[in-house]
Amino acid sequence: MPNLIEVENLTKTYADTTAVDHISFNIPTGIVFGLLGPNGAGKTTTVEMLEGIKKPDTGSILYKGKALGKKFRREAGIMFQHTTLQDYITVREALQLFANLYPTQANIEQLIDDCALSEFLDQNTHKLSGGQLQRVLLAIALVNDPEIVFLDEPTTGLDPQARRNFWNLVERIKAKGKTVVLTTHYMDEAKVLCDHLLFMDHGKIIAQGSPTELLANQFSDVIIQIPLADLQLEQLPESFEAQVHDEYVEIKTASVNQALEELMQQDIDLQQMNIRSHNLDDLFLELTGHELRS
Repeated sequence: MPNLIEVENLTKTYADTTAVDHISFNIPTGIVFGLLGPNGAGKTTTVEMLEGIKKPDTGSILYKGKALGKKFRREAGIMFQHTTLQDYITVREALQLFANLYPTQANIEQLIDDCALSEFLDQNTHKLSGGQLQRVLLAIALVNDPEIVFLDEPTTGLDPQARRNFWNLVERIKAKGKTVVLTTHYMDEAKVLCDHLLFMDHGKIIAQGSPTELLANQFSDVIIQIPLADLQLEQLPESFEAQVHDEYVEIKTASVNQALEELMQQDIDLQQMNIRSHNLDDLFLELTGHELRS
């Protein structure tokens, strides 16, 4: 699969702070590429340089083998985290307004169908719900029929149903052969949508790969969860690697059968027990030492 974007030795410094510290990576064509990291990790600065909004201090960004320029700007779509649309214009008028800014335009009627906008096309943009507004902003990012689409935390603040509806839209974009660069604070979103993940912290890349690869490389055990109401902590064998949370305790083990046998020997109630594999939240904690924060 050819690379759409190639990043080499990218750096960006503000005063005495190095926001992005000599990072290199590639974004293949036709995938959803997730960029993750805590506040201050450098991911926002990285994305802004990829979008051509900020210039790097050193390093290069190539789009289809050439430096970012007019071709990239014509073929890129951006959905910012915060966007204010003009008041007192309808959704259809907003789409046409932004479409007129580009020499190449997507089929507006197809875009309306793809982003499920038909029910509120003639509604004023300032009266839209959160989920409706995000779908409109996604459509605006697609009005020039872009090759690459940048989505900056697109589902922040949406309810679960609206988030899943938006995921379906992103999957439809990918199915059309588009490349998507996604930043998100939701690990379930990254797991569902992303083909490749890049984790950043302190301006550096700390891990990258597919979600499955990253989890397999980092973990070889599983987690047993038991409600705190069902045991006394002193009942747990000292050899257990256990972490206490507000309502339950988590036990990491490479041998479920052996762990369960030891728990039963302590007469611990296992009726409400849950066994789960590690997820991307666990991976983020393991890599950065703290929770992913918005």
